[in-house]
Amino acid sequence: MIVSMWMTRELVTIEPATPITVAADIMAGKRIRRLPVVKQLANTTYPVGIITATDILHAYPPEVNPFSIVPSDSSRVHATAGEIMRRSLHTVAPETPIEEAARIMRNMKISTLLVVNRAKLVGLITESDIFRAFVGILESTRGDVRISFEIKKDEDTFALIAPIALRLGVRVVSLMSIQQDERKLCVVRISGEAADEMLNELWNSGHSVLNVLRLS
Repeated sequence: MIVSMWMTRELVTIEPATPITVAADIMAGKRIRRLPVVKQLANTTYPVGIITATDILHAYPPEVNPFSIVPSDSSRVHATAGEIMRRSLHTVAPETPIEEAARIMRNMKISTLLVVNRAKLVGLITESDIFRAFVGILESTRGDVRISFEIKKDEDTFALIAPIALRLGVRVVSLMSIQQDERKLCVVRISGEAADEMLNELWNSGHSVLNVLRLS
C-alpha cells in the first residue's frame, strides 16, 4: 500500500499572513489539530510551513486560554501563522510505501507528513491514517482466516506461502512480515476451504504457528 491510498486530499490550508486567531477559529470549527501553511504561485499550492493546535496554544497567554500551563508572551496573540509556524517540513510523495511513512514518523517523532508531488502540496497523512492502514491489512472479513506464525530470519515469506496456497487452492488476501530482534513474524490472511491444510503445512515444515483467527 502507498500513501496516496490513505492520505487526506481535501485540505484546509492557511497563508502566512493569516492571524493565529483566525487559524484557531478554523481548527475549532473544522475539529482539526493542524493546518498546512501555503503560498499560491501560478495556481499551484506550495507548502511553506505547518501550524498545530499546540503552536497556537503556546502563543496565547494563560488568561486567554485557561487550559494552558505553558507561559506565553501575551503580545504573540496578535501574531500571524507565518510568525509561529514550523518551517522544517517533513514530506513524502504519494507513491511512498505506507510502511516508509510510518518509519519516518517513528524516527522523527512526528505525527504528520505533508504529501507533495513535484513540490506541490497534494495531501496530508497522519499517524491515525497509518493506524487505519495497518488495521485494514490485518482486519478479517467473513470467511477469512488469519494465521500468525514465525519463520527463520533469512527465509522468504512469499516463497514459503505462494506454493502452499497454489497447491491447496486458497486465496491469499494479504501477507506481511516484521523483524523482531532475532525473530521474524508473519501474518497471512487467506480465504478458502483449506485453512486447516495450510496450518498443517506450516507445522509440518517446522514453523511455529502463534495464533489463528477465524471469522465465521
